[in-house]
Amino acid sequence: MTEHQAKQQRIAFILGLGAFALIRPFMKITGFIHIFGNEAVGSIAMTLLISVVWILIVIKKGVPNPISVLVLAGMSYAAFAIILSGILSPILDGGLQGPLTNPIAFISVFSLISYGDWCWALLPLSCLIEKNKRMVVLAKAFF
Repeated sequence: MTEHQAKQQRIAFILGLGAFALIRPFMKITGFIHIFGNEAVGSIAMTLLISVVWILIVIKKGVPNPISVLVLAGMSYAAFAIILSGILSPILDGGLQGPLTNPIAFISVFSLISYGDWCWALLPLSCLIEKNKRMVVLAKAFF
């Protein structure tokens, strides 16, 4: 595999993780998020579930620079969510709403998602940095 092909695969992997996280806004749009009782609990539960899945996938694949991959995946999710909001809010709500209408919200979406990715990534990945093989064995057991 050439370096160019490897770079294309990393980009596709990062974008794939970001696209996977769109499950949460689609669940909110369709109302399926209410299976958790209410929207707030559902949003938190889905965010935790998506984060765990991302971390397990990154560990299982043995991705080099896993923290930066997770942060970039979060940023790609932020971009996808903002684009999705820009497309669907006029259709569903009758007018443009969301981060595209407010520059501060636009910036905060990227900031909060990046910060959250760093926090979630550091906890389990610190085990890998210390060469703790139990985390890798646990991740492989799920796949």
